[in-house]
Amino acid sequence: TPLTFNMRVGLGLAALGRPGYINLQRDSHLTSRSVEGMQQQANKVIDALFQQSRSLSTEEKLIPWLDCARSYGLSEKFVGEFLRSNSVSPTDVYVSSKWGYTYVADWNVELGEGEPHEVKDHSLENFLKQVQETSEHIGEYVKLYQVHSATFDSGILTNTKVHEALSKCREEKGWKIGLSVSGPSQDDLIREAMQIKVSGEQRLFDSVQCTYNILEQRPHDALIEAHESGMDIIIKEGLANGRTLSNPTLKELSSTLNCQPDQLALAAILAQPFQPRVLSGSVTVDQLRSNLGSFYSIEDPESMSVAERLVSTAEGKEVLQKLMESCKMESEEYWDNRSALKWN
Repeated sequence: TPLTFNMRVGLGLAALGRPGYINLQRDSHLTSRSVEGMQQQANKVIDALFQQSRSLSTEEKLIPWLDCARSYGLSEKFVGEFLRSNSVSPTDVYVSSKWGYTYVADWNVELGEGEPHEVKDHSLENFLKQVQETSEHIGEYVKLYQVHSATFDSGILTNTKVHEALSKCREEKGWKIGLSVSGPSQDDLIREAMQIKVSGEQRLFDSVQCTYNILEQRPHDALIEAHESGMDIIIKEGLANGRTLSNPTLKELSSTLNCQPDQLALAAILAQPFQPRVLSGSVTVDQLRSNLGSFYSIEDPESMSVAERLVSTAEGKEVLQKLMESCKMESEEYWDNRSALKWN
């Protein structure tokens, strides 16, 4: 039987696969931005994920989950080299990746005014080029291949030639096919993507990767619809690139539950009825360990995790309701603020 995911929290490589990203306060977490330095740091955090998955496994073996993209610098190369050098079997890891953006920053942290770090191209030609590149780096490990940041403007939702190529990829390689979405229209994009069929019957997209957190909640209803239709729900930017961590309500309520702010922010997502799995954007072992504590009882296996408390205790339910109601922003403001974040 084909391997399906079972770890509800995975490691996204957006911030580890390249020297620059928009997450806050990277300087305080990364000592070296050289290729070697970033690869060493990525290896430490990936290794910690494998160690944690082993220590958390009980009756069910937990499969570590890593999420890459062609545009996350050298993320696919780092992951492929780590897995092969550690003789990891393809059945012992879940790797997802994305195509659609090309990394063009040439390993620079800062670029000239208006110069992009990545360039989007959802054409058939670019898919065929990038799927080949992904295959070379991590092909034997990939379980899910996603369109990176689908928008109405990029043409991906109406390009039937690309749809056919994606369907053929699923058929020939056995990879699930997904898409990631961004921007204030994520809910509309999800609903549109759900309608796309190939050969008149099979739905094209098996999964959606979406930004959802205590600040940006607009996609909630669309994610429930996608979940109920059988799509795998993946949440990215659960900490809003670090912006949630300074939220006073989050700090206050995490103190009430005696947990860390990042754990409560991620647990609030994991407690949602669309039953998502969530990506951690950690760049250090400590960050990863703390993020995993949102869903897993790291310190005391006998105790309830933060996510469990939010759905099964009166205090937790009250905290969840207060958190989601008081932190919610307008989508347009959320995405304007995100656009203003500087690469660092």
